[in-house]
Amino acid sequence: MKVTVSRKAHFNAAHRLYRKDWSMEQNDAVFGKCNNPKFHGHNYEMIVSVTGEIDPETGFVMDVKILSDLIKEHIEEAFDHKNLNEDVEEFKNLNPTAENICVVIWNKLRKQIASDKDLEVVLYETPRNFVTYRGN
Repeated sequence: MKVTVSRKAHFNAAHRLYRKDWSMEQNDAVFGKCNNPKFHGHNYEMIVSVTGEIDPETGFVMDVKILSDLIKEHIEEAFDHKNLNEDVEEFKNLNPTAENICVVIWNKLRKQIASDKDLEVVLYETPRNFVTYRGN
């Protein structure tokens, strides 16, 4: 029997959506006000879910405290109150769209969670705009 354990977390970060190889006009046409050269910010919310078999000894799929600590160390400390374009190595050459941020978060956490567990990340850029990545 597989069960999913989830942890909700958040971080605040600034970003700018643009491509260095495009003109300002093309960036404005595609990214609109998100192309602001002075950046803009979001209060990101995320739900990280781990699915797997329940360990018969502990009764856990994964200890939620461990999941919380992994999120804090690898995501919140890396992204919170940062300019994603300028301060986070993964976005030096990757447009920090919600989709790309979600995949980066998933990749960072995937390395930390047992391979026999499934991982899903849901990232809310706003209360109504969110993306989901499951590694496929």
